[in-house]
Amino acid sequence: MNIKGIIFDLDGTLVNSIEDIADSMNVILKDSNYPTHSYKSYESFIGSGIQTLVSRALPTSVRTELEIERVFKEMLNSYKDNCTNKTAPYPGILDLLKKLEIKGLKMSVLSNKEDRLTKRVVAEKLPSIFEPVFGLTTEELKKPNPKVILQMCTSLELDIKKIIYVGDSVIDMQTARNAGLQSVAVTWGFQSKESLLAENPDYIIDTPEELFDIID
Repeated sequence: MNIKGIIFDLDGTLVNSIEDIADSMNVILKDSNYPTHSYKSYESFIGSGIQTLVSRALPTSVRTELEIERVFKEMLNSYKDNCTNKTAPYPGILDLLKKLEIKGLKMSVLSNKEDRLTKRVVAEKLPSIFEPVFGLTTEELKKPNPKVILQMCTSLELDIKKIIYVGDSVIDMQTARNAGLQSVAVTWGFQSKESLLAENPDYIIDTPEELFDIID
């Protein structure tokens, strides 16, 4: 493939963050006398940013713009203090990243998680090998909008044909397609293999080691 650069999604791809996200949101729901949700349920809420997650977690009867905004602010405050409690790299990820670094690939991260939190999780839970690292700054730039990922490709100073995008969600596959990048779907994240296959990714892998096999 002659790949020289990789842009990774974060949650569900490099790290499993579902418990910290769920725990933080459930505290807010409980304090508001709303029903809480299981970790499994949060897997279907995640992927489009915290504001969207908040909307999905709230009861339909109270899902107003004002209530979403109130809970969103409280969720950010809760999650920023707890975003690295249980979050950890998936098995095999650290070994994969070490091999990719030795191979000399440029690596970056693009997430729909809020920008400050994305940078914190990457800094505390992953090796210092990613440049640049971007999270969500405004809803307008949220994936699958390709604007940020195209800017990242420019900063990597590589031919776009030599960069792949790796993610675990339908949104990630749409982002890669919108940007004209080859896509690699990973099945160890938060969405089903069937939903990923429906997006026709260029590659789909079941273990981190398979990514190295693709580019080697």
